[in-house]
Amino acid sequence: MHQHMQVQPLEGRARCNYVNLPMLNGDRLKTAKTLVDKAIKEKKVFSVLGPYPVIRAGLRARGWVERRLPRPSVPQPRRHDLEKEAIDEGDSSDDDDLGEEGERDDEADDLYDLMTRLVRNETPYFYWTTRRDSIDCRSLHKDQMTNHYAKAGSFTTKVGLCMNLRNLQWFDAADPDTFFPRCYRLGAEDDKHAFIEDFRRTACTSLLLYVLEKYGGDSEWERTGEVYNAKSHGLSKARKQHANQRVGTSIIDNALHICQQYLNSLEHCDIDNTLETIPTLSEQQWKVFLRNYYLVIHEGLMIEGCEVYVEHCKCMLEQMRRVCPQMETDGLCNIWIIKPGAKSRGRGIMCMNRLDEILSLVNADHGIMKDSKWVVQKYLERPLLVHDTKFDVRQWFLVTDWNPLTVWFYRECYLRFSTQPYSTHTLDSSVHLCNNSIQKHFQPSPERNPCLPAECMWSCSQFRSWLAASGQEDLWEGVVVPGMQKAVIQTLLTAQDSVEPRKNSFELYGADFMLGRDLRPWLLEINASPTMAPSTGVTARLCPAVQEDTLRVVLDRRCDRNTHTGGFQLIYKQAAVEVPQYVGVNLLVEGTSIRRPRAPVNKPLIQSHPDPLSKSSSHKSSLISSHCISGKENQSEEVKKAWPTLSSRKVTLEKSLIYQPKLRKCPNRLVLPSTCCVLPNPAELHPQKLSHTHTQPNQPPTHRTRSNLPSLYRPTLSLDVINLRPRQTLTSGHYKHETHTVSISYPVLRMQKYLSLNHRLTMDTFTEREGQKSSCGKT
Repeated sequence: MHQHMQVQPLEGRARCNYVNLPMLNGDRLKTAKTLVDKAIKEKKVFSVLGPYPVIRAGLRARGWVERRLPRPSVPQPRRHDLEKEAIDEGDSSDDDDLGEEGERDDEADDLYDLMTRLVRNETPYFYWTTRRDSIDCRSLHKDQMTNHYAKAGSFTTKVGLCMNLRNLQWFDAADPDTFFPRCYRLGAEDDKHAFIEDFRRTACTSLLLYVLEKYGGDSEWERTGEVYNAKSHGLSKARKQHANQRVGTSIIDNALHICQQYLNSLEHCDIDNTLETIPTLSEQQWKVFLRNYYLVIHEGLMIEGCEVYVEHCKCMLEQMRRVCPQMETDGLCNIWIIKPGAKSRGRGIMCMNRLDEILSLVNADHGIMKDSKWVVQKYLERPLLVHDTKFDVRQWFLVTDWNPLTVWFYRECYLRFSTQPYSTHTLDSSVHLCNNSIQKHFQPSPERNPCLPAECMWSCSQFRSWLAASGQEDLWEGVVVPGMQKAVIQTLLTAQDSVEPRKNSFELYGADFMLGRDLRPWLLEINASPTMAPSTGVTARLCPAVQEDTLRVVLDRRCDRNTHTGGFQLIYKQAAVEVPQYVGVNLLVEGTSIRRPRAPVNKPLIQSHPDPLSKSSSHKSSLISSHCISGKENQSEEVKKAWPTLSSRKVTLEKSLIYQPKLRKCPNRLVLPSTCCVLPNPAELHPQKLSHTHTQPNQPPTHRTRSNLPSLYRPTLSLDVINLRPRQTLTSGHYKHETHTVSISYPVLRMQKYLSLNHRLTMDTFTEREGQKSSCGKT
């Protein structure tokens, strides 16, 4: 035994000997190099992440060569990896059976394995991956293809689908409540309050519907088969505990009043209500109402004297149906389905029918609440049943372009059944969740109809046969298929602005629908990377066909537009929309306003000419003096001729106006030089003024000194301005003189220059005319 223990390590070392490697075949190597050179020249190198044997076989048949990407260094279980994937990119993937197939089946062929080694350094031009973040779409070249779009989680996650469909009115004239059950984010306060109001209002309509179906006696209402029967649901003990207890009719009055108030709000009859308006029911009254509602609906208590309310309930429900498209599917039990946003494949999904339990469950997980990941959606309590069993529909569609939006719809789909008969009085996942990843863990119930398959799947052809047996075969092509196509297109339109429209990309999606009793389809969710595992006989036939037809659309149709696309049919192609050039996330324009430059203060001082002004003023003074000596008898006529515009009035010299400009203080004080500006003496401007003033002929002219020069920044700055105006004669023979004081904000030097120039021009004109008059008189 000791010798045998020593031999085992020797045998292990012999297995690592390189002599046992297979020999290379020269012809096979030559063939491989030829095929690889052709593939590299035509850019036919692909990479696949995940066990997709159909995709690999389809690409190899088209002359593509695979370059295997490196595997993760530390292998992880697929289920935990999918849970992490759902947290990273949203709950968009339901490919839960990828681990069931290995990747060793294609390695048996030495030729493909050899070709893979030869292209290990080449660039792949086609990527097919399960996870969207496996390949960075932004780093790909224009001629590289991938099966995912960036930022597609806006409609492949529960939260994204809930938010985007609210904006449908901006893209299409449709109401999302006609194909998507009401949905709210419990992490957002506004959505949370809206859900509470919706839950209470639905309880009111459910109570009215219960009264109508229980006591109405109308066969149209009794055919629903949901009227409470305690014995049939195993609740006879709970029924006996409340045998002598009854609920008053006030609960019906409150329900009718709440519904009427809701109708008034839709018609805007409550616009005059203020925030101080007292609500119809207080929080305590709502608790009492819901408690009585639970006793009636869930425990079977009787409502005392409710027979007289049947007609009122029927009339109110008719009005509510006109404004609430989901009234037919709401049912009696007010069931809501809670979906955690960080999980996929039906994990963590629960059905509840009590408001306090829903809120307590959501408030317990603060992490998900903070990220607004909890989504609550109205459960369809009255779906179409096949042999009293619930089912949903998995429908594939393909998007090959987002601008213009191009959608391909697959002609075939399949149905997934639950393993238990349907009932609204039990909330087990085996009854209400039809995901194959959930139902495969349950055994079919013995009470289920034997006509249903044991693998819980039907193809659409089998379902159409069942519809034909019930006389509803035409509804499949007339209601079901058009309804699903319309829901898909409208959902994609709302997400078009958020998805990055990369060319040479495509993506295959799986949409889940439920059918109402009128066969109207209701969209539940949209999944990226739908499962392609042949879990049943139905998927073993359909999933390979979908993958092969996808390659026909995205590869073969690029070479030949008339090629056969298999089961895919083009249902929508949008007109091209021009996308503005991307110039960056933040567009900012900076600058300063353009201001009109001010003239420097010393500019008019430099250009001023005091000498000519002094000479002109002295010359004018001598002319005026000579004119005064001529006598008073000719004075009036000469003045009238000199001032033709004032023929009927006499001109007199008034008091000088005082201008006091408001100037702000400045640290630098500017003082005018003594020679910059010389103002004329007011006494020398007019003959009449000279007659009243006693001016000495030999008196020297007055000049401004530096001490009394006007300063620009002197607080008591003033400017003497000569003003000539007509004198108005009064009946008394006296004269009326008016003096005005005007404040100006313009610089004083400009005013001085303007008044001096104006006065000089006036005196020149006056002197010239007087000279002409005197010359004419002498002659």
